[in-house]
Amino acid sequence: MSDSRHALNPSSGEPVAAPFLREPDNPLSSADLATGNEDAGAQCRSCGACCAYSREWPRFSIEDDAALALIPRGYVNDRESGMRCDRDRCSALTGEIGVATACAVYDLRPEVCRTCEPGDEACATARRRFGL
Repeated sequence: MSDSRHALNPSSGEPVAAPFLREPDNPLSSADLATGNEDAGAQCRSCGACCAYSREWPRFSIEDDAALALIPRGYVNDRESGMRCDRDRCSALTGEIGVATACAVYDLRPEVCRTCEPGDEACATARRRFGL
């Protein structure tokens, strides 16, 4: 059973707690992102817009084989070049964009996800796509 607060383990299908969940009453604002509010980073991980913007975005680039081996195979695309996506949405993204989301592999996420910055141009573009 899965809801916006849980991700499914791709190996077992069992629910696992999804980290960095944002409750709907704690919305991310553009002002928080633009001013570098301390909570913007945590809220950013909850927004989800950048993780559902393009199936080409969550690609692997500088990860070594050991780091890639830690990502559960169910989240990696068939070419092993990036994260598996359902249309434009990364398979590791759980929840509803702009309401409450989380990354099921946050501690293991690829470098491209680690370098995404709250409030940068790519962030703003993704957020506009979803009307955030």
